[in-house]
Amino acid sequence: QVQLVESGGDLVQPGGSLRLSCAASGSIFSTNAMGWYRQPPGKERELVATITSGGSTTYADSVKGRFTISRDNAKNTVYLQMNNVSPEDTAVYYCNAVILAGADLRYVTYWGEGTLVTVSS
Repeated sequence: QVQLVESGGDLVQPGGSLRLSCAASGSIFSTNAMGWYRQPPGKERELVATITSGGSTTYADSVKGRFTISRDNAKNTVYLQMNNVSPEDTAVYYCNAVILAGADLRYVTYWGEGTLVTVSS
């Protein structure tokens, strides 16, 4: 019933910027922690950044100082601002959210289907 939909993936040149968005919709009572993960071609999925409902953030070492995660609680949306991107950032980016939803109001982790970011000149 709950859906996460990413948007904003695109082809971007090295050194450029891009902003990803992920909106949660459905029978949502509240949205707790949200995050971004990515899966480069031929590699395993890895953590990029997380943000709590109160705004506390964590980042992978590889993106610190370049990427910024933020959220709009009223819109159940999480963003990833990507600056100074490099070819190593090429991956399918997935959003993740822990959501209290459903008739029984259980916490469930949801995943989006991903959006492709390609960094190339």
